[in-house]
Amino acid sequence: MRVDEHHVEQGTNAPLLTADDLLRLDSDGVRGELVRGVLHETMSSGHRHGTIVMRLGARLFNFVEPRGLGTLVASDSGVWLERDPDTVREPDIAYTSAEKIPLDADIPGYAEAVPDLVVEVKSPSDSRRYAHQRGLMWIGYGVPLVWVLYPETRTVEVHRPGLTPTVIGPDGELDGADILPSFACELDSVFGPRPPAD
Repeated sequence: MRVDEHHVEQGTNAPLLTADDLLRLDSDGVRGELVRGVLHETMSSGHRHGTIVMRLGARLFNFVEPRGLGTLVASDSGVWLERDPDTVREPDIAYTSAEKIPLDADIPGYAEAVPDLVVEVKSPSDSRRYAHQRGLMWIGYGVPLVWVLYPETRTVEVHRPGLTPTVIGPDGELDGADILPSFACELDSVFGPRPPAD
């Protein structure tokens, strides 16, 4: 899902929303993120975006689940990052280690643990700058590894705290680094078949 950069008008005197309000809105079919109490609606991101999220999510799941490393969630699960006013953001994929969220944890609402890995996939309606800023946002919240995928160029921007983002080219592979040691995934397996050359 992508976030509408124009927040929903709540009126000048309207109270700020809470994470509980956001959950109730979702049950009414209103989708969005909460940024310091202000709702930002989300919208469908299209077929290509969905297939990329599923391909990478499946590879991460097949690595994480058998080893009991932690929890993987996708899209609308939401992460509760700030309180009073509340902020709930939606990564396309998030991995959180079992040290932060025990494997037997049952969380009906939003998890409050900062993920160890966040994946964002640029949607057709996103600018490259917006996707880049999403990566920086997650680093600002304390996520130690963020992958921002750019389907048009079949590249990935890797964000780490305190470092300049690096770019993995179309022939490269994702590396779990110290977050998911020994995880590796060729980008072609994530982005799918390459279009025929002209």
